[in-house]
Amino acid sequence: MARIIGGLAVSHTPTIGFAVDHDKQHEAAWAPIFEGFEPIKAWLAERKPDVLFYVFNDHVTSFFFDHYGGFSLGVDERYEVADEGGHPRDLPAIGGHAALSRHIGESLVADEFDLSFFRDKPLDHGFFSPMSALLPSSPAWPVEIVPLQVGVLQFPIPSALRCYKLGQALRRAIESYPEDLSVAIVATGGVSHQVHGERCGFNNPQWDAQFLDLLVNDPQRLTQLTHAEYATLGGMEGAEVITWLIMRGALSATVSLRHQDYYLPSMTGIATLLLENQDRPLPVDSHARHLAHMRHQLAGIEQLEGTYPFTLERSAKGYRLNKFLHRMIEPAWRQAFLDTPEALFEQSGLSEEERDLLRRRDWRGLIQYGAIFFVLEKLAAVLGIPNLQVYAAMRGESLEDFMKTRNQQVLYSVAGKAQLSVK
Repeated sequence: MARIIGGLAVSHTPTIGFAVDHDKQHEAAWAPIFEGFEPIKAWLAERKPDVLFYVFNDHVTSFFFDHYGGFSLGVDERYEVADEGGHPRDLPAIGGHAALSRHIGESLVADEFDLSFFRDKPLDHGFFSPMSALLPSSPAWPVEIVPLQVGVLQFPIPSALRCYKLGQALRRAIESYPEDLSVAIVATGGVSHQVHGERCGFNNPQWDAQFLDLLVNDPQRLTQLTHAEYATLGGMEGAEVITWLIMRGALSATVSLRHQDYYLPSMTGIATLLLENQDRPLPVDSHARHLAHMRHQLAGIEQLEGTYPFTLERSAKGYRLNKFLHRMIEPAWRQAFLDTPEALFEQSGLSEEERDLLRRRDWRGLIQYGAIFFVLEKLAAVLGIPNLQVYAAMRGESLEDFMKTRNQQVLYSVAGKAQLSVK
């Protein structure tokens, strides 16, 4: 089983990445930041975790307000460096442990945390700023990650208590993963700062010290504070420290404080914290019980012949194909598909199996491969094929025979009026 070996927390101000990129680590203004990182760097080098579960918040880079969630879990195999306006930093992409991500996602949803899941989104300084100071990136990062983006910019946002409870559920999720992995939980953001309005530049070192003490020794007390109280004590943007409670909730009740440091150079208090787990084994197999709990909602689904639940695993397998078909909502894309499909297949990097399924219009085969019906519906609209013809093909029947099983003899499609000449 996977094991959580500890948790660390660090501010994610872009100051850190700037100093790394411009070799300022030893200059007087920046040196205290990196001196505070040294014990964490040494611990990571010694313990060599396989995976970092990384809690961060995006800064309106990859997550915009057209679709903004509370908890968004990355389930990708690779995460690129985001361009935040002045070109991406010169860092390599980092690998994601997609299998662990999917397991955690399934477990958290079973524990009633309604997550969103993301792929194809680069990560901004909320992730890469502290990462570039804590671990070597050349020739490649030495760990894989599972990133969790917490939406703390547009209210309402998750409460401190909700974050702590998610951490407790995260512990169950990670410890029930069957592979032998060592996992460290990383929380980033904060501490006290405000970067907008007339209160811009606010800091509160006394509160930062009290927050760190409570986080280590009595974290549940911190769950009683409201967002307004966090903002009052630590600044509006400093209220993002509630995400540190996810890390603390994932650890054992008793932890060993290995390192703590604080430095206030300019706009943001930069804190570092390293905790080691002091967990104790149970004399019963609680992990098996939790795995059964995770699978409860879909238990028995395999007995429904011809039914293919669109799980995170199926979504990952069919992602490239589904992305190709989803683009049928774009007029230029669907015209290119009708005019030069082979060129579009090549441009999209579709496998030969995927291309063959599309060429043959193998609707049932596409579902079995990992396509979701609702992108096939879009493909059918582009081809001028009514939904009922697709349904008939799913059953291996002619359209005429399938229509006999319906109460009304009608054809329809999701196409607009200009495309309604279905056949």
